[in-house]
Amino acid sequence: MKLKIALPKGSLEEATYQLFKKAGFNIAVGARSYYPTVDDPELEIVLFRPQEMPRYIEDGVVDCGLTGYDWVVENEADVQEIAELKYSKATSRPVRWVLAVHNDSKFKSVQDLKGKKIATELVNVTKRYLESKKVKAEVEFSWGATEVKPPNLADAIVEATETGSSLRANNLRIIDTVLTSTTRLIANKKSLKDPAKKAKIDRIVLLLQGAINAQDKVGLKMNVSKSNLNKILKLLPALKKPTISSLSSDGWYDVDTIIDEAVVRELIPDLRKAGAEGIIEYPLNKVIY
Repeated sequence: MKLKIALPKGSLEEATYQLFKKAGFNIAVGARSYYPTVDDPELEIVLFRPQEMPRYIEDGVVDCGLTGYDWVVENEADVQEIAELKYSKATSRPVRWVLAVHNDSKFKSVQDLKGKKIATELVNVTKRYLESKKVKAEVEFSWGATEVKPPNLADAIVEATETGSSLRANNLRIIDTVLTSTTRLIANKKSLKDPAKKAKIDRIVLLLQGAINAQDKVGLKMNVSKSNLNKILKLLPALKKPTISSLSSDGWYDVDTIIDEAVVRELIPDLRKAGAEGIIEYPLNKVIY
C-alpha cells in the first residue's frame, strides 16, 4: 500500500516540513523537485500549490493533502475534511482574508464599494461575500502583488494576512474580515473507503496533531526535597498534574511537568528560590492528549 499525499508548495512549505519532522517523518527535497523523499515506504509525496490541491484531491490524483480551508471553499471541492491543523508560515494564528482599502480612501465599509473594483486571488469567496452583503462590485482576479493595487489599480482588495504587517507597510487599512482559514488535512472520498489508506491517514493525523500540541510548550524537570515539595507544586502549571518520582536519596523527589514556553523565564527563578535544584528545560516533539 502506498498513500499518495500532497504537501503545500510555497509559503507554507518549510513550516510543513518542520511539522512532519516533529511528527517523526524526515522529508528531503531538491531545490527544483516537486517529489520529495520521505523515510516511510508507505508514503509517496508530491508538492502542489495550495490553490490547486483541493481539485487534485477531489479528482483522485492523490489520496490526501494539506491545504488551507480557504482554498477548499474557493474551489467548492467535494472532499472529506479529516482534521484541522493549526499551524502557518509565521504564527499559529489563523489566516484572515480581509477586505482592505488605501488609508487615504473615503471607504469605511463594504457598502461604500458598490460599483467599485476589488482585486483578489480568492475570487469566488469574495463574490459570495459581496452577495451576502447585497453589494454589487467588480471582482478582478489578482495574479500577485495585490497589496500595491489600491488606489490606482483597484479600489479595494481581499487579501490574506496573519499579522497585518504587509498591509500596514503598503498603507492599507482593514474594513472587514471575509474569511478565516486554517490548514486542513483533506482526503479523496474514494481513498477513505480503502481500510489501509484510512488507517494510515489516521496515524499521520495523530502524529501531526501531537506535534502541533507540542508547539510553544516545553518539558521541565527538577529535584525537590520533601520539605519544599508543596511550595514547588503550587508554582507549577501543568497539562494535568506533575509527575513525582522518589529519588534514591531519601527525602528527595524528581518532579516532571509540561508547561507553556512563554512562562518559563518567569517560573524558573521562582522555582529556584522555592528550593528546586537541578532544573532542566527540554524541548518537546509531540504531546498526545
